[in-house]
Amino acid sequence: MRILHTGDWHLGRTLLGADLLGHQAAFLDHLVDVVRERAVDLVVVAGDVYDRAIPPVEAVRMLSSALERLAATATVVVTPGNHDSAARLGFGAGVMKDRVRIVAEPARIGDPVLVTATHTDDGAGPVAVYGIPYLQPDMVRHALAAVPDEPLPRSHHAVVGAAMDRVRADLATRPGTRSVVVAHAFVGGAEPSDSEQDIRVGGVDRVAESVFDGVDYVALGHLHGPQRVGAGDRIRYAGSPLAFSFGERNQRKSTTLVDLAADGSVTVELLPAPVPRRLVDVRGTIAAIESGAFDEHTDAWVRVAVTDTVHPERLYARVKDRFPHALAVTHEPADAPERSAARAVTATSDPVEVAADFVAYATGGAPDPVELEILRDAVETATAALAEQGGR
Repeated sequence: MRILHTGDWHLGRTLLGADLLGHQAAFLDHLVDVVRERAVDLVVVAGDVYDRAIPPVEAVRMLSSALERLAATATVVVTPGNHDSAARLGFGAGVMKDRVRIVAEPARIGDPVLVTATHTDDGAGPVAVYGIPYLQPDMVRHALAAVPDEPLPRSHHAVVGAAMDRVRADLATRPGTRSVVVAHAFVGGAEPSDSEQDIRVGGVDRVAESVFDGVDYVALGHLHGPQRVGAGDRIRYAGSPLAFSFGERNQRKSTTLVDLAADGSVTVELLPAPVPRRLVDVRGTIAAIESGAFDEHTDAWVRVAVTDTVHPERLYARVKDRFPHALAVTHEPADAPERSAARAVTATSDPVEVAADFVAYATGGAPDPVELEILRDAVETATAALAEQGGR
């Protein structure tokens, strides 16, 4: 069976204010072409289809069109990520019984979608595809517990492990059936970027690779860099189709094409994704910038640091005249005195650490262990409340 593994589309996202919808539409057109040209049987989308729980109308229309075109030639299985609202993304899943299946309910994790190859029939029978949506521990630790009234620990490892126990229990009733798990999680050993949302609960954000033992292929979403987890290609992140931060500027974005053989072995090919614009850092004096020294980057999205000792007049306008696609312009004098750098806050920063830094700044002393625990409880309570509101 031939599988196209993708995810982390983040439809509706912007890059430092730049609208990406047109570029996201171009990627989805590319994806449809690949599915048709490479005779793909199954498309798996591993979460973060949208960038937020309530996406813009244009993003909803884009997804609807993409699913319709993909389903014309392949079966499509989608599972929500931490940016999606599982309830909204899963709306209508009950009537999508043919070529599009949205697996959004934690209670049905052990119920696979059975997919039969239509283009690459190898005589090995259907493949069982299990969707594991992003699991917020506080919302599922009771529902996924093996023993009533004994909730699971508050960690991603615990809830994803319980979900995989259900997958393996169902697989045990299907001897000889090949299996694919589509999951949205942060698995240990993988390399994050600076644009993924922090998912720590109880101070733990990672799931052990061994949790996914017993299945033939694990299609992961959440991390934006395409990569394998562990030895071989059995567990992989497809990565995001576009760079969503300058921290991703050196990643080679791709889509993962997987051939699942009759014996359950996998062969992987990475198909390069279209690059709308390169992301480039430019650093130099305003004179160097205006001299044309960096003109090779005029068509790129650039982040410009101007290093003159004195702030140049009309700095932003002069930089934009050279770089029409400049997304960030800063003045960083090269001879500025050394100063203690503040911790950069990104989407992957631990909110508890950020709050602790503020306490230290405001009071002149770091929080003690009791205060840290209070901060952690407050952050996790707020995160759980936001997640619940997004799912309504």
